[in-house]
Amino acid sequence: MASVRAWPRQAAAGCWRRAARRAASACLPELFRLHPRGGRAKLARPARSMTADLARLKSRADFLRVAAGRRRAVRPAFIVQAAPQPTQGASGATLRVGFTASRKVGNAVVRNRAKRRLRAIAAEILPQIGHPGTDYVLVARATASERPYAELVGDLEGALRQLARQTARGGSSERARAAEER
Repeated sequence: MASVRAWPRQAAAGCWRRAARRAASACLPELFRLHPRGGRAKLARPARSMTADLARLKSRADFLRVAAGRRRAVRPAFIVQAAPQPTQGASGATLRVGFTASRKVGNAVVRNRAKRRLRAIAAEILPQIGHPGTDYVLVARATASERPYAELVGDLEGALRQLARQTARGGSSERARAAEER
């Protein structure tokens, strides 16, 4: 564990009010600025999110609509569900993605770790391989927090290729079609 003295001055500025003025004057002024009423130093430019290029699905209705679309690819660490975006509000040129992890995955720490890892691979892969005008939902499974990152990336690439084949075939998977015929 790092001692307080080993922290960079910017980190110390966020913790101690008196140190904020000293730390802000010692670091690059274009990166940090003091709060107008004194106190904590803030970043001059906002931090960029990992999924800044991807719009997020947040409403329950969107998650349910994507799940009802019956296009899914199952992998050891996650399930990818896909559905076309609704036409009324979508520009058609964006990718939207949502992340979920149930309590089956583990406690809150494990669920959050799994979702962070899924966000990281989605930010890396979806802008390159994902289809614009499509909503994706990544559902974490129990192994998502322990699986090596390179395997997660390969799994997502394979899942997106499988979803593209399902779309080209004109619908859901063969198992879902067989279930509909029964």
